[in-house]
Amino acid sequence: MSFVSRSWAVLRKEVRVEWRQRVAVSALGMFALATVMTVYFALVGRRPEPAVQAALLWVSMLFAASVGLGRTFVGEVETGTDLLLRLVATPGAVYTGKLLFTLALTLGLGAVTAGAFLVVLGAPVAHPGLLAATVALGGTGLAGTTTLLAALVARARGGAGLLPLLLFPLLVPLLLSAVRLTRASLDGGAGWSGATDGLVTLASFAVVVVAAATLLFEYVWGE
Repeated sequence: MSFVSRSWAVLRKEVRVEWRQRVAVSALGMFALATVMTVYFALVGRRPEPAVQAALLWVSMLFAASVGLGRTFVGEVETGTDLLLRLVATPGAVYTGKLLFTLALTLGLGAVTAGAFLVVLGAPVAHPGLLAATVALGGTGLAGTTTLLAALVARARGGAGLLPLLLFPLLVPLLLSAVRLTRASLDGGAGWSGATDGLVTLASFAVVVVAAATLLFEYVWGE
């Protein structure tokens, strides 16, 4: 089988398993819903500043991802299917398939969470395209980081609980740029012209993380 075929096979396996169990989707959905409703009850009748809205959005995405996506590899180790993956797929194919699945969940989480926040808070969006680009690029970096760290902590006792501790420090550059761009997309800011540096930061972060993870995953997966 080619690299593409093996990666596609890993992705299809992830989709089938999630379709049967719905663990990640349920965790992500419930966390996002609980966060949005908590914010709604706390701020009913009031609209927070765009900076606060942006921070709430990315805090919600970050915590939901750390809770819902942490079992990407933990489930493999618990059921013993990680041994089968080592036999039938190369480390690069495993990472690519897992990354694509995690990316799909992360982008779906971003779209649902952002939409729910905008509806619940009644926040106007000055630049919808900038908001979409920010969520897409930020979600890509978040997915790439989460996938690698999930493999790293999979064999540790309480591995899923370790993921947030490792995830947060690595995502500081991403969060700073994502929050600033989200605020600019909500209140207008300088528009696309003023968002160039932030978008380049998010894109560079995503590229570097995915490239580094591709190089390191063979060693992480083989240990």
